[in-house]
Amino acid sequence: MTRGLRRLLAALLALTLLLLGLLLTVTQWLPRLVGIWLPDNTRVELNAAPGWQQGGLFIPEVRYLAGDCELAKVSDARLGWHQHRWQLAARQLQLNSDCLQSLPQSRAPSDAPRTLAQWQAMLPGADIHLDQLVLLPWQQYAGQFDLTLDKDAQFLRYQGNNLIVDARLQGQQLQLTQLQLTHPLLPKPLDVHGTLTLPTFADGLPVAGELSGDISLTQWPQPLSLALNWQQQQGKLTVRQQDDEQPLLQLPWQIDDQHIRITQGQWRWPQQGQPLAGGLALTLTHWQQGLENTQVEGRFNLLTQGKGGKGNLVLSVGPGSLSLQNSHLPFQLTGESKFSELQLYGAIPGVLQGMLTDPQLALRPGALLRLRGRLLSTLQVDEARWPLAGVTLSTAGINGRLQAILQAHDPSFGRFRLHLDGRATQFWPDRGRWNWRYWGDGVMEPLNAKWDVKGTGSWQDQLISLDTLDTGFDQLAYGMVEVSKPRLTLTAPVRWQRDVQQPAFNGGFVLKSGQTRFSYGGWLPPSELDFEAKGSDPSQFIWRGQLRAGDIGPLRVHGRWDGERLRGEAWWPKQSLAVFQPLLSSDLKMRIQSGDLQAQVAFSATSDQGFEAGGHWVVKNGSVWMPDSEINGIDFSLPFRLKDHQWQLGRRGPVSLRIAEVKNQFALQNITADLQGHYPWQERQPLTLSNVNLDLLGGHVSLPELRLPQHDPARISLRDIDLSRLITAIKPKQFAMSGKVNGELPLWVNNPRWLVEKGWIANSGPLTFRMDKDMADAITSNNFAAGAAMDWLRYMEISRSWATLDLDNFGNLTMQSEVKGTSQFSNRRQSVNLNYRHQENLFQLWRSLRFGDNLQSWVEQNATLPSKKDPQP
Repeated sequence: MTRGLRRLLAALLALTLLLLGLLLTVTQWLPRLVGIWLPDNTRVELNAAPGWQQGGLFIPEVRYLAGDCELAKVSDARLGWHQHRWQLAARQLQLNSDCLQSLPQSRAPSDAPRTLAQWQAMLPGADIHLDQLVLLPWQQYAGQFDLTLDKDAQFLRYQGNNLIVDARLQGQQLQLTQLQLTHPLLPKPLDVHGTLTLPTFADGLPVAGELSGDISLTQWPQPLSLALNWQQQQGKLTVRQQDDEQPLLQLPWQIDDQHIRITQGQWRWPQQGQPLAGGLALTLTHWQQGLENTQVEGRFNLLTQGKGGKGNLVLSVGPGSLSLQNSHLPFQLTGESKFSELQLYGAIPGVLQGMLTDPQLALRPGALLRLRGRLLSTLQVDEARWPLAGVTLSTAGINGRLQAILQAHDPSFGRFRLHLDGRATQFWPDRGRWNWRYWGDGVMEPLNAKWDVKGTGSWQDQLISLDTLDTGFDQLAYGMVEVSKPRLTLTAPVRWQRDVQQPAFNGGFVLKSGQTRFSYGGWLPPSELDFEAKGSDPSQFIWRGQLRAGDIGPLRVHGRWDGERLRGEAWWPKQSLAVFQPLLSSDLKMRIQSGDLQAQVAFSATSDQGFEAGGHWVVKNGSVWMPDSEINGIDFSLPFRLKDHQWQLGRRGPVSLRIAEVKNQFALQNITADLQGHYPWQERQPLTLSNVNLDLLGGHVSLPELRLPQHDPARISLRDIDLSRLITAIKPKQFAMSGKVNGELPLWVNNPRWLVEKGWIANSGPLTFRMDKDMADAITSNNFAAGAAMDWLRYMEISRSWATLDLDNFGNLTMQSEVKGTSQFSNRRQSVNLNYRHQENLFQLWRSLRFGDNLQSWVEQNATLPSKKDPQP
């Protein structure tokens, strides 16, 4: 082997070893080589060596870092040559916009800049395809990227779930065929299309253009159309409602090397009931120096007109800056806004600071928001105040002290004042934490009550907790009921879990109150209601508990609340009637001796319909003692309904009263009575008492029907009333009678004059009358003229007795009677005719029952002898 050949082989071996070494260390030297042309403090990293696959260069992963921040990452890249065109493809390209601030400031190029046409002339024929292009932090707009490069025209197609772009660039003309954007706030995607003219040097904004599109907003009832037109350094953005020539938003703008100005911008909100309008102005200074060095200054205002006149709310911003890293833009909201029913007053200074992608609003001392007017259909806000000094707002939540003071009144419910004070830590609804306490007081006019409330709670993530609650009234007066000092507290904290998948609401309560008094004179001992609530949220839950009032109870209750109506049912188990003694008025002087009671009641309550109730009370084998009587064998059934302060008695069946006996001066047995109708009664809703029957003095008393309001008298029928039993009951010493009588008493309840009008009483068979000897002798001795007549009245057999009765509202009784009979004296018989007219106050007579003295006085004045004597038997 010659020396030359040996040298050649040695050179080839060295070159092979060099190429093999370079290939094995490509992940080390290639990034360093590329770094020569990269900006300072940036680098390229290869996690795996490139390879050759399917006729092209395959690179598993390439990372581009600015400092320690990963600006870009390419995965599974392939570079090849096919049909005289470069083919570049990758599985994913991920860009992180947060790393842009880590790039060094660009240095001014030494050579003259190239025109757009020059750049296009340098483009090779190439097709670029990315299975997925991801731009952080807007990864929701990721999609497939296709770019076709030629010297004459360039085409871009982007297809994602939320973003679609189809554009063509030829020379300086950019044709935007489609730009479609989908966002959760948009019920329909935003569609934009148009034409743009790019500048000669691709270093600025388009010099002319016309874009148009359609957009739909959840907050706006109709679709909107937008148009952006500009020529050189000025243009206009216009937003219209379809089929409306007057624009909703109009922004004329101008641009030069130093400033972008929006002047005399106008906007309006043409909603029915409260149209709004205003203007805006905005200036961006040094905009070509980048966002970090651009100074922002502007003014926005809201003009309103409503109750109280016109209002102007102004938002001033700047001068300040917006930055990707450290923004600082002061602002102040001042003025007043007057709507049809509300007036809003504000003075809120603050500053926008922090990263532009995640800004923070910090409110400065003096920040205060106030509101007045009608908030709901009936709620009138006298003043609502929100002190906001020191509060910060960001995407992480609200931080700082949150306060609210509300003073309002409702014509139907009264006045109240509420305070809320707490501290929030990165709080948004269902995220973060907010601890608070509250207190307040007010007057509830429908219940004639003063109330107060205080307590503590928190809102942490999706859990709202009411840890303490203490609220109550000095009294509750509603209709016929007055409750003394009711107070509601917690026996278990209230927890509201707002998880959509597993919502839950629960808590324990106790309501204690003093005596409950009724307008008729009865009362309940101090009561205690324990109950618990379980459900999905405060507008949907069921509740269950029990009520005790001294020895009364326990009364088991349960129900539900649906956000508008409170419903419930109560069961009163069988219990001794004696425990209900307090429910009876002391004026009745009545004592319950025995008996059982049980009941069932259903009720509901709403803000507009008030309280309603219905149920059934049953008393069996009751016994009641009173000073002058005793009532035994009471069976009482009371079906009822209460609505709008009106009782409906006997809704499906009448109120039924059955009494075995009444022990009194006049014994009563087998008493029945039915009651059905409304109380208080009215013409369309009468109250009817029927089936009144009782056995009295060996006879029977009945009342078929008494209707209220009354148009006809109710007729009380008397049948076979035994006079001997009556005389025995009243025990007069002056006379005695025997026999039976019938009668009918037309009874008036609401007659302006009469209680009984044109009533009558007549004998039912023969009657006998015997005068006491002492009484007759006394009449004879006092009045000699009447003495002879008295002798014929000492004993009389009555064949006919007829009397008419009239009784007025003051108790004055007028009785006109006619008596025919036969008198027997000294073995002689004599026909007797008596005409008797008597006036007496029945109320006083009932108290005295001195019939004998009255009769003696009448006989002395009116007794006369007949003109002829009957023959002796």
